[in-house]
Amino acid sequence: MGHISNSYLDLQKRLDKSPQTAPISDTLFQILEILFTEEEATLVSKLPLKPFDLATAVKVWKIPEEKAKEILYELADKALVLDFISGDKMMFCLAPPMAGFFEFSLMRTDGRFDRKILSELYHQYLNVEDDFVPTLFGLEVPIDRVFVHEDTIQDADKSVILDYEKASEVIDTATCITVGTCYCRHKMEHLGKACDNPQDVCLTFNNAAASLSRHGVAKEISKDEAHAILDQVRKLGLVQIGDNRQSGVSWICNCCGCCCEALLGYKRLGYSSNIQSNFEAQIDVDECTACGICVQKCPVDAMTMIETADGLSKAQVNYDRCIGCGVCARFCPSEAIRIVRRKELNFTPVDDFERYIINAIETGKLPNLVFDNFNLWSHKILRRLMKIYIKLPKVKRSLVEDQLQSRYLKKMVHLYKKYNKGKLDNFDLDNYTHPELHPTKE
Repeated sequence: MGHISNSYLDLQKRLDKSPQTAPISDTLFQILEILFTEEEATLVSKLPLKPFDLATAVKVWKIPEEKAKEILYELADKALVLDFISGDKMMFCLAPPMAGFFEFSLMRTDGRFDRKILSELYHQYLNVEDDFVPTLFGLEVPIDRVFVHEDTIQDADKSVILDYEKASEVIDTATCITVGTCYCRHKMEHLGKACDNPQDVCLTFNNAAASLSRHGVAKEISKDEAHAILDQVRKLGLVQIGDNRQSGVSWICNCCGCCCEALLGYKRLGYSSNIQSNFEAQIDVDECTACGICVQKCPVDAMTMIETADGLSKAQVNYDRCIGCGVCARFCPSEAIRIVRRKELNFTPVDDFERYIINAIETGKLPNLVFDNFNLWSHKILRRLMKIYIKLPKVKRSLVEDQLQSRYLKKMVHLYKKYNKGKLDNFDLDNYTHPELHPTKE
């Protein structure tokens, strides 16, 4: 690894403190050097993990308010930081690499970044090197999930599909919607590997959409226009993959099996990610004409042709691979494929905060989230203390609790116990809420 300035080393360490992580790599440093100036890298490395306001940035950076505001808005213009209104305050948060500033840098068409060079670097970091993708898509509670094609669901199951499982509901309830360039296909275009599917179909919603629109990264559209895009991409056989939370969904991508980062990662990691919808394909072998269209259309190679006992060729579903998107049923000319409700349903976090906490626990990054002022030596000590504390046997944890008498620490450990199922106490994630740690609304 060649000479890298301390600014970018510190920024990599800051990114790596989040549950998503950002494994160290020469390629990553090349990406960061394109996206961030050295001054920006130094300042961003000091930002908290949680959303913050201007006053917090001033305090952390120790610079005048006007200068801090100028830097934050420049970072937002580059879509490295997202800005949003909460109450009567403008709040900010550093976008994660994915889904975040990797995608946003290729969405923009204003020439600010060299998209060809970035595409080549992203391909190297995500598709060639073997550190980032396994961590990102190996999370037990993933960052993304599949939205089933609602119109392919059997009538018997239409009454049980929940609102948050519908891409159409995300559109109907959004406060702001934007459309931008598909990161995945645009990246592949620069590598000479893109398919013919449209690129201007990447949808963002709510606070993320408002920020991208405000800074000219994506184009604001109406709900009718968003529904038209959804109808278009479904007819093309694309899969809707979006934000894995029940409320406040930030993005839905329209994905193909040849270019999409999520689907490529799903196949690359042995179909182990928990991204599937709560539906699956079911074949009526008596109706199957063995045309093979479902095999061609399935984006994750979950459909195969087999020979039956009577010597006939029929389609078969590999349920270890099926993501429940509905594409196969849409194109089956004999209507032999039904999309039915799974017996075991995936857990979907209520919101981004809940997913973030779970991912932090899963990756051992919870102390970074609780004590996220990276300028304070006291927070550094407390992060180390908490990492040690949550690994202690129950008796020793009790001794520490008695000595520290910290109600907040007890609540954090209580939450850790609940979510860290199989390691500490058993916990029913589907029935848990987290009022004690939910952020106070402005």
